[in-house]
Amino acid sequence: MESIGAMAEGCRCDAERVIVVDAANVIGSRPNGWWRDRAGAARAFVESLRSAASTGQVEPPVIVVLEGRALAGADEGVDRGVQVVHAAGAGDDAIATLAGAHLGATVVTADRALAARARSVGAEIVGPSWLLGRLPG
Repeated sequence: MESIGAMAEGCRCDAERVIVVDAANVIGSRPNGWWRDRAGAARAFVESLRSAASTGQVEPPVIVVLEGRALAGADEGVDRGVQVVHAAGAGDDAIATLAGAHLGATVVTADRALAARARSVGAEIVGPSWLLGRLPG
C-alpha cells in the first residue's frame, strides 16, 4: 500500500481537476442509520460514486477518503474513475494532503476546520449536498 504522502509526491498536480471527498462527513450528513453499519454505508457510498462517475453525473477523477470502521467497506484502488484511499490516521490529514497535492482540487466536506486547511492550499470547498445531489437514488 502506497502512503498518501508518496501518492501526493508522485502526482501530476496540474494534470486534471480532482474531487477529494471527505466520506465520513458526506455519509454522516444523512441520518439514514449509517452508524449501525459504517462499512456497509461506505461500500454503498463508493458504489454510488462509481455509478455517478460512469454516467457523467460526477466528473472523474474522484478520490474518496475512508477512515476508521469504514475502511472495511471498500478496498483501496481505482475503479470507474473513483479512487478509494484508506487514511492511515486522521482522515482530515489525508484529505488536506491530497488537496494540497492537486492544484485546484475540489474538496467535498462540511467540516469547517478541514475546509480552512484545504482552502489554505488552494482547494475549492463544496458541501455534501453538492455531491449528494449528483448521486443516483
